[in-house]
Amino acid sequence: MSTQIVVTRSEQASRPPVHASFLGIMRGEFLKITRLFWSMLLLLSAGFVVAFWLGAISDSVKDLQNTPLRFLYYSLEGNLVVVRILGGIFLLVLTSFTIGREYQYGTIRILLARGAGRVQLLLAKLAMLFLVALAMLAFFVVFIVLLTCIQMFVLVGNLNGLNALTSAFWSNSWIDLLTVMISMGVTILLAAAMNVLGRSLTFGLSASLIWFPIDNIGSLLMNALARVTHNNFWFNVTTYLLGPLLNRLPTMLLPAAVRTGFESFGAGPLSSVSGSHALWVITAYALVFFVVALVSTWKRDVKE
Repeated sequence: MSTQIVVTRSEQASRPPVHASFLGIMRGEFLKITRLFWSMLLLLSAGFVVAFWLGAISDSVKDLQNTPLRFLYYSLEGNLVVVRILGGIFLLVLTSFTIGREYQYGTIRILLARGAGRVQLLLAKLAMLFLVALAMLAFFVVFIVLLTCIQMFVLVGNLNGLNALTSAFWSNSWIDLLTVMISMGVTILLAAAMNVLGRSLTFGLSASLIWFPIDNIGSLLMNALARVTHNNFWFNVTTYLLGPLLNRLPTMLLPAAVRTGFESFGAGPLSSVSGSHALWVITAYALVFFVVALVSTWKRDVKE
């Protein structure tokens, strides 16, 4: 009996420690949310189609026939706003389930026992979520192009309006896409920070979902305070709120000549700000969210 114990212990001692690979963790995390991802993507696509056709009003015929380039700008800018709003909700929920659910149900201890480090696990989850966000954006860009072409064919019977596209249109389209990617990235980091801090799906999801509504309502309250107190300080405060800055970022970065009035949605800052100011403030928020999530994961141990 003693011989068997010695042999077993020697075998365990000689067995190399288990280390999980970064790519392996990313793949495993995506497999865990596959069902949720496809279910939400289906709902998101249905909501997008409804919003697209609600935006296809009768005036589109005149715009397409007389000013096809403006029609194409309207289609791109208006539909990317829908993607930013619906995609933001999608990513808040997906990030909360990816990170918060592990803490709430204690399954994170199983992953750590299999050789994954706490920080490594968090970074792998974030990398997977960023890739999912990029893939989702690419999917909806193709979807927008397809639906716009169908709309043009239904309205005028041809796709001749595409001949109006210019090099400036493509460069401005990249700017608009960049604003959506920035919004998605900050949204993921916000949800990650809330879920790591609360270590609960319930807390993380709730805090993430109410952040932007509070920001937008806060902008309205600041407006009321400024008018009551006759102090511009309250106007200036809104230039540092994340929600209003993300809402109006396309307006700040796109040239005035190509704005259709549908490139932005939601409450904006009550004082005029430059695009560079907005980008710096948004970057600061993103860094704070990332540092909070990283340090909380690194310093706080996972206990029973």
